Amino acid sequence: MTVNPDYLVLFFTTTSGASGDQLGSDEKEIVQLVWQVVDLATKKAGQVNELLVKPDHIELSEECQEVSELTEEALTEVEPLEEAIEQLNQRLCAEVDAGAGNTFYLCTDGQLHIRQVLHPEASSKNILLPECFFSFFDLRKEFKKKFPSEGELKDLNLQVMADCILKRHVEYYLLCIFCHQFSFPEKVNDKFETGTCSKMERVDDNTVIRARGLPWQSSDQDIARFFRGLNIAKGGAALCLNAQGRRNGEALVRFESEEHRDLAMQRHKHHMGTRYIEVYKATGEDFLKIAGGTSNEVAKFLSRENQVIVRMRGLPFTATAEQVLQFFSPACPVTDDSEGILFVRFPDGRPTGDAFVLFSCEEHAQNALKKHKDILGKRYIELFKSTAAEVQQVLNRYSSAPLIPVAPSPILSVVPPPTFMPPTAAVTGVRDCVRLRGLPYDATIQDILVFLGEYTADIKPHGVHMVLNLQGRPSGDAFIQMRSADRAFLAAQHCHKHSMKERYVEVFACSAQEMNIVLMGGTLNRSGLSPPPCKLRRLSPPSYTFPHGTAVLPSAAIYPSQFLLSPRPLAPTTAFYPASNPLYMNYTTYYPRPSLDQAVAPNWMKESGGNWRITNSPQMWAGTGALVRIEEEKWMGQNYQILEENLLASARKLSMGRRFTFQHDNDPKHTAKLSAQWLKEKS
Repeated sequence: MTVNPDYLVLFFTTTSGASGDQLGSDEKEIVQLVWQVVDLATKKAGQVNELLVKPDHIELSEECQEVSELTEEALTEVEPLEEAIEQLNQRLCAEVDAGAGNTFYLCTDGQLHIRQVLHPEASSKNILLPECFFSFFDLRKEFKKKFPSEGELKDLNLQVMADCILKRHVEYYLLCIFCHQFSFPEKVNDKFETGTCSKMERVDDNTVIRARGLPWQSSDQDIARFFRGLNIAKGGAALCLNAQGRRNGEALVRFESEEHRDLAMQRHKHHMGTRYIEVYKATGEDFLKIAGGTSNEVAKFLSRENQVIVRMRGLPFTATAEQVLQFFSPACPVTDDSEGILFVRFPDGRPTGDAFVLFSCEEHAQNALKKHKDILGKRYIELFKSTAAEVQQVLNRYSSAPLIPVAPSPILSVVPPPTFMPPTAAVTGVRDCVRLRGLPYDATIQDILVFLGEYTADIKPHGVHMVLNLQGRPSGDAFIQMRSADRAFLAAQHCHKHSMKERYVEVFACSAQEMNIVLMGGTLNRSGLSPPPCKLRRLSPPSYTFPHGTAVLPSAAIYPSQFLLSPRPLAPTTAFYPASNPLYMNYTTYYPRPSLDQAVAPNWMKESGGNWRITNSPQMWAGTGALVRIEEEKWMGQNYQILEENLLASARKLSMGRRFTFQHDNDPKHTAKLSAQWLKEKS
């Protein structure tokens, strides 16, 4: 837009922190406002004016004190920013005689004073700025227009521009300067405009940033407020969702130019409320993945501009537009009635329980959000403030076709498909497993067995599974396979919310199918089962089972008779199972071992008249058996096997020096604590 101002107001700000090119990058408050009015008609400049501003935290940096010569004592009795801006506006209007129709525009040395200092602080303090602060002239850009060959724009400052003028003929260049037409001012957007973005649109990589650490309840308007002073493109704030469709605290923001993107990078670790926000560069492809869409239905729904979007979650699958309108009316009417409601559906037309609703103003949207968790039908409804980009993401997620299309089931199953589940997980409908949630991260198998108490005896062999996260560390979950659904139910009832190491542990009964999906990397929560998102690193080898092949149907039953032109006997056919990639599971399998009183001792001990025991173990081993495996717990579970019928020959095979006690009934004097000593005497 071309303008022809009567006056220019040279405007300058000082903060309590950094100055120069780093002005505003440290979130410090304004402490000084300086301005001077220039009459463009008479080429005369007025006097220099100054206003001191009282910050909320009076603490001046050394750089500020050196540049401005201000002291902390001088700021204690002045007005805060809101009153200072009001006073500045009144004095400007009086000096230029705005009542007579005269116009004026601010002129600053660069973009920082307006975009990085004044607007962000006014936004954080909820100060409404006068209209004159939303358009200004950048003196550096105006100088570059007049002298395009004088260096790069980023290298210009007042000293460089003054030196450039003084190097030439002063009279000629002063004439050029004062004859320069200030016609195209910089604009500061006063509000964020919502809109749609097509996946076919081209987005410049140098205009996109990624913001991290956002509060989960933040909206696109909150993001625009954080970047106040910078011009965000229409529909350029896109909140990112995780695999479950919930916000993950990240957003992609698209600005109107690379210059504004670079200014946004200077707001790295600035605060939104009490949280600091990280700002990084991103690409146009990243933005299109989040905000881009191809649905005509979504484009039509979002074509209504300046609307506030509210997301509904948890709707009954039979909910209609009329029921939604009744849910919100009359305090918060929906825009265009049923046309302002968008139901989210699967590709086959089934409802997902989500919907988006448009409201004409912020007041109606806030009244609608007060109905959060109100009842519709027999279900409570969750309400959240949403964005156009979130509408695109949710619709893209539910409406997109699966990567692997599902073929229709055959009428007759010729070859039975192999099953890749462990044998104990073949029956998926029986809830014969127990899930432990909230375990201490340092919990061991022994802690779990002690926690289950009497139900430890009902654990199946190889039935304890600790769930690990992607880094291979305990996630706080574990699955226990029980011998029956009844015992799993009783264990869940009796052990639920009992304590383990000062933490209460939740215990639930679940099925083998649910257990396997979680162990494969999926999730199990109130929303149901979610399959694993990707292949995970192998942490422990899985086991497989394949059913026995069944008889293959004769050819006459498989093919129609018109296709059997020359029937002949077929060779015996066997089911072929192609090799598949190994599965990767994020769990570790543990094998419960018998206690000492359940262990088995060999026959040769009784025949030789000798008994044996392990040091520090109060119980004697008894029983019969042909093979014994000695587990020495004190030395990290090292295993030894005694296979011979002769105790002496077998003992020589043991590692000498271990603290086993061999006690011979017929020769007590040869009892020794060290096996090596007894063997030496016996030899």
